[in-house]
Amino acid sequence: MNVPAELLPGASRPAEHAEVTANAAELDAQAFAIQAARIAAETRCDDVVVIDLRGLSGVADFFVLGTGTSDRQMRATLEKIAESARGVKRRPFRSSSADPTWTLADYVDVIVHLFDSQHRAYYDLDSLWGDAPRVAWQPE
Repeated sequence: MNVPAELLPGASRPAEHAEVTANAAELDAQAFAIQAARIAAETRCDDVVVIDLRGLSGVADFFVLGTGTSDRQMRATLEKIAESARGVKRRPFRSSSADPTWTLADYVDVIVHLFDSQHRAYYDLDSLWGDAPRVAWQPE
């Protein structure tokens, strides 16, 4: 399995991320992660989970994972999440939708990962972070 090093347990971010974090919106990370999960569910992503990484990773405080049915759907979901983020003055540090099997948006403290079903099973971030608590949330 070829998982990028920054996604592995124990990975940390370079110091330049501190400035991005300091400039993040007032909305707390958990509330933003839940909002992103709701948007993913509303746009018909399956098996949407929010993983609480606080105290376990220097990469992010939360991962939002979802399974999309197509590249187009996953890109549209990331755009809707970006629209919501702009509304609370958040912007992604990095975003990638070039790969039709795995798209992501890195909001520093929240990283949204959307996979097709095959690649979600292959990378298996759910199990990789199996010891991390899941955040309870409900679709609106």
